[in-house]
Amino acid sequence: MAENTVDGWITVFNSGTDYEAELVRDRLVDSGVPAVVLTHRDHAFNLTVGDLARVRVLVSPEHRVAALRILNTPPVSLEDLEAAALAADPTIEEDGSDDEEESD
Repeated sequence: MAENTVDGWITVFNSGTDYEAELVRDRLVDSGVPAVVLTHRDHAFNLTVGDLARVRVLVSPEHRVAALRILNTPPVSLEDLEAAALAADPTIEEDGSDDEEESD
């Protein structure tokens, strides 16, 4: 495996695609953890294996534990997401009916 640090920053995620690494970086940044994407990918030949396809997400050493905790947290289930959305919408009553429909 290649070196896990770059200028003091620590690799917390490896990918073969820029897109996946950017999603991980965005998740970390949205959670308050500064992160950067470092790509060694050869875009001219669109290689997807080996050292020329490596895309890494890096964080500073003081954010390593927080970043790994975020990345190891399972995603929110669809049921939990729906419940949170319904709880945040003041126009929907507990029985699932819409207040606007009843007023017509």
